[in-house]
Amino acid sequence: MSSISISRRRALQTGAAAAAAVALPRAAFAADPTVKLRILETTDLHVNIFPYDYYRDAADDTVGLARTATIVKSARGEAKNSLLFDNGDLIQGSPLGDFIAYRKGMKPGDVHPMVAAMNTLNYDCGTLGNHEFNYGLDFLQNALGAAKFPLVCANVTKANGELLQKPWLILDREVTDEAGAKQKIKVGVIGFVPPQIVQWDKAHLDGKATTTDIVDAANKHVPDLKKAGADIVVALCHSGIAGGERKGGEENAALFLSKVDGIDVILTGHQHFTFPGGKEFANIPGVDPQKGTLNGKPAVMAGFWGSHLGVIDLDLVKEGNAWKVADFKTEARPIYDRVDRKVVPKVESEAAVMAAAQGDHDATLKYVREPVGTTAVPIHSYFALISDDASVKIVADAQTWYLADQLKNTPYKDLPLLSAAAPFKAGGRGGPNYFTDIKPGPLAIKDMADIYIYPNTVRAVKITGSQVREWLERSAGIYNQIDPAKGGEQELINPKFPAFNFDVIAGVQYKIDPTQPSRYDNDGKLVAPDAHRIKDLTYKGVPVKDDQEFVVATNNYRAGGGGNFPGNDGKTIVFEAPDLTRDAIMRYIVERKEVSPKADGSWSLVPPPSSVTTVFVTGPNAAAYQPAGIKVEKMGDAPEGFIKYRIAG
Repeated sequence: MSSISISRRRALQTGAAAAAAVALPRAAFAADPTVKLRILETTDLHVNIFPYDYYRDAADDTVGLARTATIVKSARGEAKNSLLFDNGDLIQGSPLGDFIAYRKGMKPGDVHPMVAAMNTLNYDCGTLGNHEFNYGLDFLQNALGAAKFPLVCANVTKANGELLQKPWLILDREVTDEAGAKQKIKVGVIGFVPPQIVQWDKAHLDGKATTTDIVDAANKHVPDLKKAGADIVVALCHSGIAGGERKGGEENAALFLSKVDGIDVILTGHQHFTFPGGKEFANIPGVDPQKGTLNGKPAVMAGFWGSHLGVIDLDLVKEGNAWKVADFKTEARPIYDRVDRKVVPKVESEAAVMAAAQGDHDATLKYVREPVGTTAVPIHSYFALISDDASVKIVADAQTWYLADQLKNTPYKDLPLLSAAAPFKAGGRGGPNYFTDIKPGPLAIKDMADIYIYPNTVRAVKITGSQVREWLERSAGIYNQIDPAKGGEQELINPKFPAFNFDVIAGVQYKIDPTQPSRYDNDGKLVAPDAHRIKDLTYKGVPVKDDQEFVVATNNYRAGGGGNFPGNDGKTIVFEAPDLTRDAIMRYIVERKEVSPKADGSWSLVPPPSSVTTVFVTGPNAAAYQPAGIKVEKMGDAPEGFIKYRIAG
């Protein structure tokens, strides 16, 4: 837990002026009332209400609004004045959310379990996250319709020209100042979502909604908010923190948003990181990850799945008729600690939160335990980032099986069919237990969600051999560059590169050489045009030609431009399936009754140089398995409960 205090006023007190100020009696400042206002944030809850992992079908002390709620209660008890906000991504992200969307359904007037749980906490306001749109606009409206708190979003417009939600509102609050007197404060709240939702959920939004740039929307609406009398403005920004030059349309725009005049506080999210703190935000100009500021303004990002509560304490001083932020503290309070590599909960669950969703939780457990088939081999992702892997292979196989049937009567039936898939659960910010780990034996619906955690739909794109190569080069950005001349121990995996962007393409064969620079940066921008990590790219043993044509099975997120992959901008799509990728996997298993996904060595790493100890971390349960096609040696414990291995060549 980090807590930082910054005073805007103390820097102005210099020389004789400062001495005079110190000499004045305390009563001399009585004309300037001071109010301490606590801002609380939850974000990226993703239907994690209970401290429970539906994929493992086991308790999990690292997640759950029920735990966060206990911290909310204590944080409110410490403050005279507080406001609670949510920053989006509420209704999708766990099997509980899928159960509601695909099995139970939502009609007008129904109460979504996430909303029922949140209603017990008396939120003051919320905004939309990108995953609110995964099930379509009708579902979104039905799911959030029973919320007892308002929602704002300033940059999504319906086809008729109306905004999807109110862009902003003003919370008129009576607060108690430090002298015990009552004061009136108008808190303005405005919300934003990544404009990329129209690409990521094109099937649901095409012709129904458009988006605008986050900063452009703020510049349009914040002046109106101030004219309406807002004393301070809080931005609910379901967008992350990234540096660089602003070009417009950024997915992670919180830093650019902080430059907008009139915004006083920024609540961020989307990236599933924690701020203040976090090495992910080091060395970004304008970002102070220790003080918790973006261009000097207080900001917080409260982790994900209920892992933290964001806390910003404001000291507001009334100067004339205006309230100003004179001082602040930022903090992210965790629901658990990790002691001796074990998770130790800091709080118990809030009973009222769980009671509000208990029925749907119980129904979800029954749902996810329904059988669909069996597997003859273990399916795990412990080594999916360094070697060909069965957990990715089964997705690729199912996509190929599904599309081969769908394309058999189309002009694309004779083109080579490839299949792109990624390891979604590969540790990282999700922790040492965040891996797919399915034992041989029965497969249930929960295992489908474990293998493929997102509600994506199947897509097919037609691209060239050159684009296949560049697609793989973009994926290979997950690796840090290994320097043989430097020697010593070097970390292979770039922790800032999400595993869901590490696409493996089945149907071609290739090697990856991490001693070369990455052609693309983490955002998909070409930065090293002379570098080539992809080696020996072949199809059926023959080198792939640049102008050779392929159909590639993928998902709606990737095909629509998600991750900024070459050959994927929405224009190369030749088939849009109505089915979820997860459903395609399920049908594949049901038809076969028993599956035996096997890594066939279609890709591999170029053996590391002997001068370097090339290391990576994975979960402790990886010790039970040996990856295919590569030799690894366990080195010992790593931070946060992970285990460190070296690649032995």
